[in-house]
Amino acid sequence: MKWDDLRRSKNVDDRRGQSMGRPSRSGGSGLGGLLSLLLMSRRGGGKWLVIIIILMMLFGGGSFLGGGLGQETSNQEAQTSQQVETQQAGASSEEKDFLSAVLGSTEDFWSELFQSQGQSYDPATLVLYTDHVQTGGCGFGSAQAGPFYCPGDQSVYIDLSFYRELKNRYQAPGDFAMAYVLAHEVGHHIQNELGIMDQYQRAVQSAGETEANQLSVRLELQADYLAGVWAHYAENQGLLESGDIQEALQAANAVGDDTLQEAAYGQVVPDSFTHGSAKQRQAWFERGYKYGDLDHGDTFNTYLDFEK
Repeated sequence: MKWDDLRRSKNVDDRRGQSMGRPSRSGGSGLGGLLSLLLMSRRGGGKWLVIIIILMMLFGGGSFLGGGLGQETSNQEAQTSQQVETQQAGASSEEKDFLSAVLGSTEDFWSELFQSQGQSYDPATLVLYTDHVQTGGCGFGSAQAGPFYCPGDQSVYIDLSFYRELKNRYQAPGDFAMAYVLAHEVGHHIQNELGIMDQYQRAVQSAGETEANQLSVRLELQADYLAGVWAHYAENQGLLESGDIQEALQAANAVGDDTLQEAAYGQVVPDSFTHGSAKQRQAWFERGYKYGDLDHGDTFNTYLDFEK
């Protein structure tokens, strides 16, 4: 992606390195697992169930295996560790710059589209954090949950270690794979801005488990569609390079419910899907990329298994 000359968004809250302590286990549920249900209050209203929207369903964090090293290797180990930390710090700085540029591009696009429809767009805030984070309305967040959007404070939360995990663990390399991740989470913010998320929450409250999962899939696939709509804009702006769309599609494939379940458990249980199959996620992203509008993205009233 050609992002060097893009405007950097000012709506970035960098909390990396801040000590957040450990999440309390009393009252409410944590963010680990596929989907987290939390109670939150709306201004002027009562408590309501809100599902934190996550793109990636991570089945636990990476394992760090320690071993007893002899004293004779301790100096070499310390030097190697320092080199790795220095390299990661440099990578994180570039990753932050990249995400700031992508966020700025989404702001320009959605502001323009909303204005064309006589509406104003209130941009989301991107919060960068390390390991754990206290949100402004969705409880305590964890990097193990992957990137997520919190409607309570209208913020997207990303631990930059996920940037590298997407490449190494999920075999979805390339900067546009991560651009797709951010655009997907911004898509949830668009749903919030348009009132779609409120309608979704009301429907989920009266739904059984299977129906609630199906509604979650439809919400997530619509966010994939909206990510594709932004990609359409990015192409028209001359920002895309050869292979960028394929990078996004590879990422969508890697985080499909069937892909993740097969890898983790050796079997696929469609009724438990919360984000959609790899095929569905790719299809809705491609549909958004094809049309570049809001008119063709009604996942709640459209059959989910079509490809085009």
